[in-house]
Amino acid sequence: MELFISVFAAVFSVINPLGTVPVFVGLTSNDSAINQKKTCFWTAFNVLCILLISFFIGSYILNFFNISLDSLRIAGGLIIVSSGFALLTGNFTKHKGMKRSSVQADLEKRTEISLTPLAIPMLAGPGTISLLITYRQIHTEWTEIVIILLAVVSIAITVYFILKSAPYIVRALGASGINAVSRIIGFVVIAIGIEYISNGVENWVTRIFNLG
Repeated sequence: MELFISVFAAVFSVINPLGTVPVFVGLTSNDSAINQKKTCFWTAFNVLCILLISFFIGSYILNFFNISLDSLRIAGGLIIVSSGFALLTGNFTKHKGMKRSSVQADLEKRTEISLTPLAIPMLAGPGTISLLITYRQIHTEWTEIVIILLAVVSIAITVYFILKSAPYIVRALGASGINAVSRIIGFVVIAIGIEYISNGVENWVTRIFNLG
């Protein structure tokens, strides 16, 4: 249960579906209720697929490019920390590249937004992917793998219900409320990123001294 809560809390904080709520509402404001529900479902499904692919195939990618787990921790930690700072400063959408004029022009022509930009990069970005790859490298017991998979499925389900409730969340919290919650989550995300960086650096230093 402890592993489930730990994985769910970490991945949920980095994904931060609440930060995607205003974007989702803006992109689907002219859609019918049925189309909005379809977009919610396919966005959550795409997030689930991205997380599962990252979890199971990520280790092969590391081996192919000869990347160590500690290097991944440091690189992923830096990305996670930058995402956390973006949340704290209210630049989350800009950080995800959604404020560029070329991106905005592309979005206006799109009819399908569940994969991009909602699932990736808004929800399952590089930080989340590196997190899942790290979990797969650390937790090798089948019981641990099952628990992590349950946490991932639970996150996808949570993403679906949050996006489905997006209009109500915007009405209830407002832009200022969502921004306040995002800032709190941003603080947690920064702490997660720093933890991953410190673990990677500590292992590097230990390995260097052992070699010395």
